[in-house]
Formats: sequence, structure tokens, C-alpha cells
Amino acid sequence: TENLIDTILPPGSVSTDTGLVVTSAIYFNGTWQTPFRKQDTKKDKFHLLDGHGTVDADFMRSGEDQYIAAHDGFKVRKTPHAHDHAAPQPSPRYYSMYILLPDERDGLSSLEDRMAAAGGGGGGEGFLSEHMPVRRVEVGEFRIPRFKLSFSRSVVRALRGVGVNAVFDRAELPDMIEGEPLRVSDVLHKAVIEVNEEGTEAAAATAVLMEGAARYAPPPPPREDFVADHPFAFFVVEESSGAVLFAGHVVDPTKS
Repeated sequence: TENLIDTILPPGSVSTDTGLVVTSAIYFNGTWQTPFRKQDTKKDKFHLLDGHGTVDADFMRSGEDQYIAAHDGFKVRKTPHAHDHAAPQPSPRYYSMYILLPDERDGLSSLEDRMAAAGGGGGGEGFLSEHMPVRRVEVGEFRIPRFKLSFSRSVVRALRGVGVNAVFDRAELPDMIEGEPLRVSDVLHKAVIEVNEEGTEAAAATAVLMEGAARYAPPPPPREDFVADHPFAFFVVEESSGAVLFAGHVVDPTKS
């Protein structure tokens, strides 16, 4: 993970009862197709949730046309990453970051409820695919904050919430250690994502601990403002498949 994540197992998570630890990691480093100019980045106010004041954040700005779509109650902005044609892969991969910005300063919760109700994938894939911007538009006022976020915790409760229960309750996994049935005792997940003028850098790692026994020229679209000065959701998406690599929300861009 290029040192974005240097450890995932907290002290005490591995004991004499631990029969096996299975880990996986993903690292993503994408430069914007059109990077922001650092000299245009300026401090401005970012409004926190529930009227809890403002913080001074570094906002990236641009006068370039942007992929923006306005919907009922929210806007979506797409920022394509540059494609690495030299990458050793059987077919091209194109990545983009999407920011879903509610119109209301405290609208993030209701927007996330709408995404959840739409279904189509636990990561919001269905809702996002129905609301993606399809063309560039002229921008009026435009700014988004730089941010770096990290997440680290057990995700057993979340897994149980979507119906994954048996692997935690009974020792019914295949015998991965000779003579000893296994059950999953914990699933630990950690993710770090940084968004700045150059692009997006992100990494995630997961550890599973197992215990023994257990086309016509239409009129140009209107100019759109896009001012992400209040909490919003984001997704990093592989365009050909629609797969969401990273998803999260920003409620305070000054805290990591």
C-alpha cells in the first residue's frame, strides 16, 4: 500500500486461539486527467453537519468545463483519472471519482438513505449508475476541498447486517488447518484515501481472523455551480465494469 497502511492488526487481536489470519490489500494511485493548479487552491469555509460551525479548508478551484449533472436535491460531479496505456493489463481500465453533493448543508444523511433505498449493490452502484453525468458543462462557481481520510475498525456488525452470520456462529468452514474446523472470529478493515490537486491515492486492507473450532447539436447546457463546502459522498469507480473500488463520505476535510 506504499506505506499508506503500515499495520492492520491491533495489539491483542492475535492470541493462542487464533488458528489462521487471512489478509488482502488493494492500492490505487490515479492522477487526474486534468489536474488542478496548486496556485488556485485557497482557504475557504466548510460547513459541518447539524449547524456545528465551520472549518477552514483548502479548496481546489477550476474554470475548466466539468462533468456535472443536477438532480432533485443533489448534484453529481465526475472527475476522470488519466489512463495509463503502458499498464500491463489485457484490456483498458478507466477510473473516475464521483462526488455526490446534496443541495442542503445537512442533506448527506437523506441522500445516503436514497442511495440505500435504490439498492443495486451495497456500494451504491445502482443509484450512481442512474445519476452519472454524461457531458461536460460550463461551470460558474466551482470548488472542492482537498481531503485525506482513514477508516479502521471491525466490520463484523456490518456483515451481520447484510446477512452474513453462519461463519461467525458455527465452525462450518472447510478444514484449513488439518484436523481443526474453523470459524471466523473477526474481520478487520482499514482504508486510507487522499484527494488533492494531482489526483487520488487510496489503499485498503482486510484481515480475517479465524479461530480453531469456531449524437444533433442541442443548445448548450446551463452553467452549473458546484461548491462542495458541506458534507458529501464520494465513489472511485472503474468505468468499464461500474465496480466501486472505494466509497465514503466527507464530513470534515480538515480531519484525517
